[in-house]
Amino acid sequence: MTRTALITGATSGFGAAATRRFVAAGWRVIATGRRADRLQALVDEFGSQHVHAAVFDMRDGNAMNAAIDAVPEAFRGIDLLLNNAGLAQGTLPAQSASLDDWQRMIDTNITALVTLTRRVLPTLIGRRGAIINISSTAANYPYTGGNVYGGTKAFVSQFSLGLRSDLHGTGVRVTTLEPGMAETEFTLVRTHGDQAASDALYKGAHPMTAQDIADTIFWIATLPPHLNINRLEMMPVSQSFAGFQVARDA
Repeated sequence: MTRTALITGATSGFGAAATRRFVAAGWRVIATGRRADRLQALVDEFGSQHVHAAVFDMRDGNAMNAAIDAVPEAFRGIDLLLNNAGLAQGTLPAQSASLDDWQRMIDTNITALVTLTRRVLPTLIGRRGAIINISSTAANYPYTGGNVYGGTKAFVSQFSLGLRSDLHGTGVRVTTLEPGMAETEFTLVRTHGDQAASDALYKGAHPMTAQDIADTIFWIATLPPHLNINRLEMMPVSQSFAGFQVARDA
């Protein structure tokens, strides 16, 4: 039986890599994102029988519902929801940060995620499917400038635990994946397009790749149905836990 995954944020990074990984293994994928050209490239690469492009902004609830309503019949039996769409905006401390950046992170990382999850839950329950939510090590380890981003990812991790409790007995599996440093467009988005800052962050660090994360997502999704990975944290070997900050008198 061909299984179907709904993958948000499929236009780049983890989402694009996961789309390719699942389709290569014979799954159908509903790939969502705002950039129609990038989604169309996935359709062109694999064919419309394997990838359905759902173009919408996750923050627009009406557009989300319309896109889900328009999913072709062959793709409607969703077995996996991969809540990957998310972003960080800005690196400034809270007292200097942009409220617009904060709101965009909350709208995307929290509101859109729970809205889509609630919409798809009946199908997932009916098919005894799975949910994989992409959180971050920032959910657990604070750092300067992480403020609202870390808060949104902490929500994702805790929401996942709540889902796991609520879905007890349904057969639906719920996993939170919490990656650390991975080289994608993440830092470029966070710094509003500063390529030099992105290059400097990853230089010489041997970060994880989108393919590393996609392979891990696929492994979780294809475990035997009686096994559940509750929470999985990943870092490159070069990254570890920061020490505590201490402010000293001049």
